[in-house]
Amino acid sequence: MDYILESLSDTPLVGFTVLLLVILTVPPVFEQLRLPGLVGLLVAGVVLGPDGLGFLDPGSEAMKLLSDIGKIYLMFVAGLEIDLMEFHKTRNRSLGFGLATFLVPLIFGTVVGQGFGFGLNASILIGSLLASHTLLGYPIVNRLGVTGNEAVTVTVGATIFTDTAALLVLAICISIHAGEFSATSLIIQLGALAIYAVVVLYGFAQAGKVYFRRTGNDEGNQFLFVLLAVFLASVGAQVINIDQIVGAFMAGLAVNGVVGRGPVQEKVIFVGSTLFIPFFFVGMGLLLSVSSFIETLTTGFWLTVAIVGALISSKFLAAWVAKLLYRYNWHETLSMWSLSLPQVAATLAATLAGVNAGLLTSDIFNAVIVLMLVTSVLGPIITSRAARHLTIPKTTIEVEEEVWGLRTDDSIGPPSEETQSALPFTVVVPVHNPHTERYLIEAGALLARHEAGVLIPLSIAKSHIHMDDPELENELQKSRRLLQKASTVSQELRTKAKPIVRIDDDIAHGICRAAREYHANLIVMGWAEMTGFRARLFGNVIDSVFWSTHCPVAVMRLLDEPMQIRRILVPVKNLTAQALRPVGFAQLLADTNQASITLLHVCDRQTTKDQILEFESELTTVLAATPFHVDITIQTTPEDNVAQGILKAARNHDLVILRSLRRRTAGGLAVSDVTTEVLSKVSGSVVLFGEPHHLA
Repeated sequence: MDYILESLSDTPLVGFTVLLLVILTVPPVFEQLRLPGLVGLLVAGVVLGPDGLGFLDPGSEAMKLLSDIGKIYLMFVAGLEIDLMEFHKTRNRSLGFGLATFLVPLIFGTVVGQGFGFGLNASILIGSLLASHTLLGYPIVNRLGVTGNEAVTVTVGATIFTDTAALLVLAICISIHAGEFSATSLIIQLGALAIYAVVVLYGFAQAGKVYFRRTGNDEGNQFLFVLLAVFLASVGAQVINIDQIVGAFMAGLAVNGVVGRGPVQEKVIFVGSTLFIPFFFVGMGLLLSVSSFIETLTTGFWLTVAIVGALISSKFLAAWVAKLLYRYNWHETLSMWSLSLPQVAATLAATLAGVNAGLLTSDIFNAVIVLMLVTSVLGPIITSRAARHLTIPKTTIEVEEEVWGLRTDDSIGPPSEETQSALPFTVVVPVHNPHTERYLIEAGALLARHEAGVLIPLSIAKSHIHMDDPELENELQKSRRLLQKASTVSQELRTKAKPIVRIDDDIAHGICRAAREYHANLIVMGWAEMTGFRARLFGNVIDSVFWSTHCPVAVMRLLDEPMQIRRILVPVKNLTAQALRPVGFAQLLADTNQASITLLHVCDRQTTKDQILEFESELTTVLAATPFHVDITIQTTPEDNVAQGILKAARNHDLVILRSLRRRTAGGLAVSDVTTEVLSKVSGSVVLFGEPHHLA
């Protein structure tokens, strides 16, 4: 038996299989215990490592490679996910708070290092470990609907400064440690770093824009370009004697604006968060020695306490400085403190780089593991308590065509009067499944008839370069049969229709091109599998249409005739223009059939009555300016599980309209959201309302 286990442990394929099993099963268990899934991966690494079962060898070439790829990918995703638009909105205050929450922990950490006998270079590096932060609490403020609060926006923006500055300090400290310190060598290193930063941040960004423009919709090659950029930047960083994670982070910032919030970015983040990043955290667990960890908590107890105490107190002091400078209240101050408290991604990666360079000891590594555990639990707890009392942002929405209407052009403002008069309201309905075609055509026809517009039933005859004539003719015949049925339904509902057949090698792009050519105001589509591994990795037609279209998209799963829909449920999270556009669509749909609408606001159980009344009052004010005359009820439900609150209310309604949200993972493993859970469990009819990319 021992021989079999030993032979299996030497096989890289078995180790890879074990890693996949751990990634699949362990994080959900720890999340059920209200602990970060990444903590579970660390624990799994300890159990499977030399101090546990000994099944995985941290010194094997395969494990080193996977761990290095995960570390690089982790820092790349950290740069890629930073919202540069939000940073620009409050850049001055973000830079101010970023400077404070970087310098104060840097000073505290340096003092701790000096106090425990570390050299100046190592002490400064210890300080830089405390200076960055990971936004583990962001999903909490997002759930509470207070992401528009200035204190939250400033803290998110400060992440750019703290992570970049901390990694630059890491690069300088390691390069100084690698050779003899001198002013000349430091100047040379800084000069090389400056040239490298310009090449990566500017050169990669420009090259990416040119490549993406020339490749058009070729997402496969664009994905490979992004991977090449990150690993090329990492290799370049090593060439100039700085750590590879610095290059990976800069590459993320460089291609941030190139990939945007599109399908390529979603696939890049999904692959990293699902595979490579978990490898890194399991690898970290393999390096964690239980005996030395226990020894650190005993003989190195005060070092651990000092580091944890320095981090907590310094981050609080930085938030207090921001309070004084920008006149934030205590709830905003505590929210900024708690959001900047967790130390996970950048801190662990930088610590490992310092240990590998011989600049930091294993005691510091073990102390940082304790720091990660403490702050990853403490930060979100404080955030959940403090953020409940943040002021819900006042709506600044002008109730105009942008919110309630469905527009025909690509501009941010409403269409001109000439455009409105020249172009009728146009609804494009792609048809493919004969079993669901009738309900989709009926829905599109009702909307088009209500606006005195035109319905365009669309069938895509898919072809390819080697397709012979009989095969293409067969596709065309199927399309004609579908369109004949669509014409019949349109005539029954007395709606002007213009059926078209389009030959295209890509269904999604064919739909989007046709919609743009006919100046469509809305695309109505049928349902398809939207979760699952393949759909998330490679995407599907609905995903591609969402990302490529110029106009809103309504994906419908109708279990009854649209004319039978009398009660419509629309969950409303906040009062942004994006959140209210599904409400506008619901009013248009309800007005075609004299249906009633319930606007459901699921709030946290700790939300005060004043906050609930304020939200309902603002929503009522916005609805008062609507051009529709529809029976609307506002319902507020205190419920910690938002999805369950929506599902309970859906039982009493004929149709639920949900907003399609782009999912992003913050360097972690949480891949589910409210929309996904509701879609998988709701038993009635559903509409998933998606917006053009420039409005999302």
